[in-house]
Amino acid sequence: MTQTILIAKGAADLGCLQLSLPRIEFIETADFDSLPGNAHRATLLTLRSGARLGGRQLDRLPLLQHVVRVGSGTDNIDVAELARRGITLHRNPHVSAAAVAEWCLIAALSLARRIPLGHNALVQGRHMKDACLGQPLSDLDVAVWGAGPVGRSAARLLAPFARQVTFARWPSNPPALQQLPAHTLIDYADVHVIALPLRDETRGRFDEGFLARASARRPLVICAGRIETLDVEAFLSSLDTRRITGLALDAIEAEHLGLVGASAGARNLLVTPHVGAQRADVRKELDTWLTQLIASVSDHRVAVPVGTAHQEGR
Repeated sequence: MTQTILIAKGAADLGCLQLSLPRIEFIETADFDSLPGNAHRATLLTLRSGARLGGRQLDRLPLLQHVVRVGSGTDNIDVAELARRGITLHRNPHVSAAAVAEWCLIAALSLARRIPLGHNALVQGRHMKDACLGQPLSDLDVAVWGAGPVGRSAARLLAPFARQVTFARWPSNPPALQQLPAHTLIDYADVHVIALPLRDETRGRFDEGFLARASARRPLVICAGRIETLDVEAFLSSLDTRRITGLALDAIEAEHLGLVGASAGARNLLVTPHVGAQRADVRKELDTWLTQLIASVSDHRVAVPVGTAHQEGR
């Protein structure tokens, strides 16, 4: 019987998969709430950020055995429900870390030079050159919150440009990392790079209390993970009152458009539509990994060299 695999739109290069694994039926879907009729046959599905997968969606997929998260975060997946149903979760959290770190460097340099402020003002028809007096990143101390693949990659990339890079101390951090207690780091840092996974204990962790303490240094704040780790409204308000002097948010999904629209104005604010990992080489490597993973769990051979159907720049 032909095996059926469900692909969330944008999670992989569908043409590459079909060419590499011709004996498998692939079904692409925009989300898991409105599935086509034959989706119930799926034994594996793959998704990225944005698509939600919980008990209600899983009820419509009775044969599902594997879930593939093409990337790292699992906040959009009910991991406990997968475990309860005996469904295996596969992730690849390392491939995209360097690309997200590159976004962090871009954000740090842009905010330090107040480039978003100048751009946002010009879009509104205002010329604010005098307000765009920046400072060199080499004069700034950077705090990194989160020592996972993204946090460590960001620290490595920022280190040659910043005065110093220090991690917030946490029991699971590798002991070799330069780190300080969180309360000390808040008082010390000029730039905060937030690279924590979104979990119950990290949701809204960076709030008014953090801002009240950090505001003495009027820092730049860069959120490389889910924006739900921040009280975004409090941070935007702090940007207006200059308690912080720059803010960068990457993981803007469609559901956040109202929040972004409300934040329009001449601010030193950089917002991007979750593009941290959107680099052609990263997508190609993830497609290769996904193809090989599907082949291994479904006992199929790859028909062509993996990645030859990949379209650059998608």
